[in-house]
Amino acid sequence: MTKKKEIAIDLNSTWEFAPAPESTAHIKLKKKYDLFINGKFVKPKSGKYFKTINPTTEETLAEVAEAGQEDVDLAVKSARTAYKEWSKLTGKERGKYIFRIARLMQERAREFAVIEALDGGKPIREARDIDVPLAAAHFFYYAGWADKLEYAFPNRKPKSLGVVAQITPWKFPMLMVAWKIAPALAAGNTVVLKPAETTSLTALKLAELFKDAGLPDGVVNIVTGYGKTGAMMVEHPDINKVAFTGSTGVGKIIMKAIAGTSKKSTMELGGKAANIIFEDAPIDQAVEGIINGIFFNQGHVCCAGSRLFIQESVYDLVMRKLKDRMENLVVGDPLDKNTDVGAINSKKQLDVIDNYIKSGIAEGCEIYQPEGSLPKKGYWCKPTLFTNVAQSNKIASEEIFGPVLAIQTFRTVAEVIAKANNTPYGLSAGIWSDKGSKVFNMTSKMRAGVVWANTYNKFDPTSPFGGYKESGHGREGGVQGLEPYLKFE
Repeated sequence: MTKKKEIAIDLNSTWEFAPAPESTAHIKLKKKYDLFINGKFVKPKSGKYFKTINPTTEETLAEVAEAGQEDVDLAVKSARTAYKEWSKLTGKERGKYIFRIARLMQERAREFAVIEALDGGKPIREARDIDVPLAAAHFFYYAGWADKLEYAFPNRKPKSLGVVAQITPWKFPMLMVAWKIAPALAAGNTVVLKPAETTSLTALKLAELFKDAGLPDGVVNIVTGYGKTGAMMVEHPDINKVAFTGSTGVGKIIMKAIAGTSKKSTMELGGKAANIIFEDAPIDQAVEGIINGIFFNQGHVCCAGSRLFIQESVYDLVMRKLKDRMENLVVGDPLDKNTDVGAINSKKQLDVIDNYIKSGIAEGCEIYQPEGSLPKKGYWCKPTLFTNVAQSNKIASEEIFGPVLAIQTFRTVAEVIAKANNTPYGLSAGIWSDKGSKVFNMTSKMRAGVVWANTYNKFDPTSPFGGYKESGHGREGGVQGLEPYLKFE
């Protein structure tokens, strides 16, 4: 008879995960990327390039072209010329191209996921399991709508707009591009896109994919650069629509620039979402929702649940579980499959976050961060929460765009509704309760474009996303995401 082996486990020991980094051997990045205009990569007229940095190592990944006025003019002209033919194609034909793009994205999903992690600092798990599949899903979804526009908008005779300028942020580089390009093409428009200067590589890799998909020259043009390049696109007289995702401040500047013109616009701007925990909530599930709501993508999420409201009767319980959960979060190399919180996107953004943390401490709020050291190189911020927070504190009223949570308590439904709505933003909110009647009552009173119940940060191509007040106007996703790219007779 074989004697059983006894295994001793020290429950007081600290568990450490062995590094499991994703390989980058299959990634082919150029040392220098040019502009993508009329189906070809062309050098910028100015000859200027800027560096894109890996936020984990602070090393240069590649040099990227900086587009000037001549380049923007050329891209818009290319899109206008292509529009004459693209808009004449049947919806069925356009849908075939969009579907082909989606299939190629699936085939190269691993490559795109690694580039997202390298260029943006996000954990490979998020890029691999969420961002890239969801981006492909948006192209599949809108490929299906391309020949059904008349059914989507019965008796309204939908027509394409023309040339659209699209400006995307660095928070979800690939996903934001998909949100914008897919419905624009399905509606019969052509595109001039400017990705964020700190995360341009995904869009430029997509340009290579567009060529492989056989997309006609000039249908999608990609010009890279800083804010002034985006301003040139917005102010160009031959642009029919502007789609922008980014800060509320820049959104206001764009709206002033197009005021008095015939240009349509879609703006998805900042947020300061309330995540509300009632005493009858499924607490363990709610704690996971809090973690996902604020620490997903290092808090670089416009709809992040950055304001947490806990009903007083369960405050101590929620806080204990929340702090325990934070201690288990792994902060480190985005290419490590065990990593939960990656690198902050840039040194500039890290400075912004650090200043808000200093502000919270200076205003008398109590800070909590899990133990452990951060990597010496790169841009890092520990998951952070503040208690003893007042409505007037900067960390409770201004968008931080980082892994920082401001916590307040409440007693009644009326009190939490008043506190949650006391913000210039209106993008999203979360509600945690076992009572359906309470959830429906809350959703009817929350001034937010998206309200999640007993979950958070869940997206689907069929579901519209957008905000109220200073969080923007228009919707992306769903059939509602098609309407801003159409005009009606």
